[in-house]
Amino acid sequence: MLEILGTIGANVISLPGILGLALGMMTRRVWLGALMGGIVGVLATFVFAHGSFAAVDTFELLIAIGIGLCAGSVGSAIRIKGATV
Repeated sequence: MLEILGTIGANVISLPGILGLALGMMTRRVWLGALMGGIVGVLATFVFAHGSFAAVDTFELLIAIGIGLCAGSVGSAIRIKGATV
């Protein structure tokens, strides 16, 4: 259980969370922001596995993609709401 929570927390404060949010704030289309966040999740996992998909754990990859999708969607929502104020 602690490993799951640690993986989620590490992805939130690492590249998928922060960069996904920033890329999501660049567009007003929620699906595009989520897509960019998901791509960042895949790339971050690949980079931290030293460029080898053989060293990537499937569970970590799924969590990174999920966090990236959520962060990108939230970034797009911030952009949409901030533009109307």
